[in-house]
Amino acid sequence: MTNGTPTIRANGKPFKVEADTTAAYWHNSADNTLPPPDMMGAYMRNRPVPSGAVEGRKAWIIGSGIAGLAAAFYLIRDGGLAGKDITILDTVHIEGGSLDGAGNPEDGYIIRGGREMNWNYDNLWDMFQDVQALEMPEGFSVLDEYRLVNDNDSNFSKARLMHKRGQIRDFSTLGLSKPQQWELIRLLLKRKEDLDDITIEQYFSPGFLETNFWYLWRSMFAFENWQSLLEMKLYMHRFLDALDGLTDMSALIFPKYNQYDSFVRPLVEHLRQQGVKVQFDTRAYDLDMTVEGETRRVTAIKAKVGGTDTTIAVGPKDVVFALTGSMTEGTAYGDMDHAPILERGKNDPGDASDWALWKNLAKKSPVFGKPEKFYGDVDRSMWESVTLTCKPSPFVDKLKELSVNDPYSGKTVTGGIITFTDSNWVMSFTCNRQPHFPTQPKDVLVIWVYALLMDKEGNYVKKPMPACTGREIIAELCYHLGIESKLDEVVANTKARLALMPYITSMFMPRAAGDRPHVVPAGCTNLGLMGQFVETSNDIIFTMDSSIRTARVGVYTLLNLNKQVPDISPTQYDIRSILKAARALNNGEPFPGERLLHRLLDKTYYAHILPPLPEPDSSKREAIESELAGLLGKGSQALGTVSSWLEQVRQNLTSRKN
Repeated sequence: MTNGTPTIRANGKPFKVEADTTAAYWHNSADNTLPPPDMMGAYMRNRPVPSGAVEGRKAWIIGSGIAGLAAAFYLIRDGGLAGKDITILDTVHIEGGSLDGAGNPEDGYIIRGGREMNWNYDNLWDMFQDVQALEMPEGFSVLDEYRLVNDNDSNFSKARLMHKRGQIRDFSTLGLSKPQQWELIRLLLKRKEDLDDITIEQYFSPGFLETNFWYLWRSMFAFENWQSLLEMKLYMHRFLDALDGLTDMSALIFPKYNQYDSFVRPLVEHLRQQGVKVQFDTRAYDLDMTVEGETRRVTAIKAKVGGTDTTIAVGPKDVVFALTGSMTEGTAYGDMDHAPILERGKNDPGDASDWALWKNLAKKSPVFGKPEKFYGDVDRSMWESVTLTCKPSPFVDKLKELSVNDPYSGKTVTGGIITFTDSNWVMSFTCNRQPHFPTQPKDVLVIWVYALLMDKEGNYVKKPMPACTGREIIAELCYHLGIESKLDEVVANTKARLALMPYITSMFMPRAAGDRPHVVPAGCTNLGLMGQFVETSNDIIFTMDSSIRTARVGVYTLLNLNKQVPDISPTQYDIRSILKAARALNNGEPFPGERLLHRLLDKTYYAHILPPLPEPDSSKREAIESELAGLLGKGSQALGTVSSWLEQVRQNLTSRKN
C-alpha cells in the first residue's frame, strides 16, 4: 500500500494497513472478515504471519526518538526481523529524541517537556505491554508498572488556573456562552477537507479566546491562536471522551518518572537485548533513489558520520524508515545567568539541521510534502521551557498550598500544569510525582515551567521571555504566585536550566492537503516516513501514541504484513462520551433536550448513560416542561402534544416489565 491505496493480497481482496473509520460506512457482510476499522482490544493483538523471511534484508532507521525505537520494536515483534539486522542512526549521542531527561542536583536537572496521557493511547500500550519494566520483577511490563502507579494515585488539580498574583481562578466550568458552545459544535461537524490553511483565530470569535476553555485547552496542548484549526478539530475528536475532565485534569494519567527514564530506557534496553544497533554522531541528510515509472526505491543514505561525508548503501531487499522534521532540533540553552541564544534563521533551519533530510526529499517529488510550511516561521512555532531544581524555599511552601498531596510524598503533586491566565507570556508550571528522576535526592524537587507567547514583555520582568535569564524567569514566576518579596530566598535555593525550542509547535502550523507526506509516499517501495510531520487518516500529532502509530503503519506496509493498524479509539462515537461532553460544554448544566432524554429513558436499561440531573425528583417534571417550553414555545399546541407523547412512550417502556 502506498499513499493510502490498498494492496491486493493473495486472496484477491484489497487490504489497507492504515484503517480509516471515516472513509465509508462499515457493516458486517460475507465479504468483510475484518473488524470495524477503529476496533481496539485483545482481538487486535494478533501476530501476523510474515510472508516469509527475506534473506539478507536489513532495516535502517533514521532517528532514535520514540517513532524510530517503535519501528525497531515492530520490525522484530510483528515483522520477524532479527535485531542484529536493524541499525538506528542518530545525530546526537543518546537515544530518545525529544523524550529527554538529564542532569543532577548540583548542576540542575533538565527536561524539555513532559508527557500527559489518557487510557486510549492504544499504540503506546500495545508496545509497552511487551516491554519489561525496569523496577519490577521479570515478566511485569512498563504497562503493568504504569497501571500500578496510576491506579493507586488518582490525578487531579486543585489549582488548574490562577490569576491576580497567587489567587486561584474559578475553573470549575469551561466558561462558554451558548454562542461559544455552538462554535465548538459546528467545528466538530465540519469536514476535515474544508479546513485547509485556516487558523484558530480566523474561525473563533475574540471572546472565545478568553474563555476558561481556551486557557485550559491551549496550555494543556500548546496551541497558539494563529495555528491550525484543522489540528484543533482533530484534537477535539481524539479527546472528546476526556472533555469532562479538562477542567481538573482528572482524565489524565502520568508516568512515575520523567519521559526518558519511564519510556526510553526500558525500550532501549529491550531492543539492545534483541541485538539492535544504534549508531550515533550520524546525520542523515539525503536519500539516493532510483525512479522507474511511478516507483521509487532508496539505494543509499547520505550522511555525515563524525562530520565526514559518508554513503551508506541500502541493499535491494532493505527497508528504510526516516523521521521527517524535528520539533526540538536547534534548541538553544540558557541557565541562571544566561539567556538562550538562538542560532537558527527565522525562516530556514539550514542544511546542518535535522530538517535537511525532509528538505532534500521534497526537492525530488511533491509526494514528499512541503517542509517549509512547518519550519518557515520560527516566531510562530517557538516557545520556551524551564526546568527548576528546587531545595526548600518560599516557592516550595507556596507549591504545597497548591498541591493535591505533599510534594515529597511520592504521589500526585499539582496534577498537571497550573496556568496563569493574566500572564503576558501565558506561563504555566507543574510539579509531577517526585522524585522525577530515579536517583534524585529526597530534599530536591524538579519543577517544569513553560510559556507560549515569546514576543510579549513579562508582567514583572519587562522583557520577552527568550531575552530573560533563569533568575529573571524565576522572578516572573514568583510575581504571579504573589511571593516576589521573597525572591532572593527562592533564587538562593533554586537552579534554572532553560530550553528555547524554535520548532516545538511547528507541527501545529496551518497546513493543507499534500503539505505532509503519507507514511509510505506514493510509489515508494522501501521507504517509510515517521513522526510528527506525516499524514495519517484521523490521528493527531504531538503525542507519543501518534509517533508510534506512524512507525507501525510503515512497518506493516513495507513488510507486507496482513495486519491492520486500527484508527483512533472509537470513544468519539460512544453516546456516553457525546452526552457527557455536551454537559461539560454547557458548563456542567443539563444541555438542551437532556431532561427530555431522562424522561424518556428513566427506568429503562439505558438510564445509566445519562449524567444525573441537578434537580430533585420532585421537581423533574416541572424542569422538563420548562425545557420543552424553551424548545417549542410557551402555550404552543406542540408543547402539550409532545408532553403527552413522551409520557405515553415512557409508560409503554416501563410497563413491559410487568
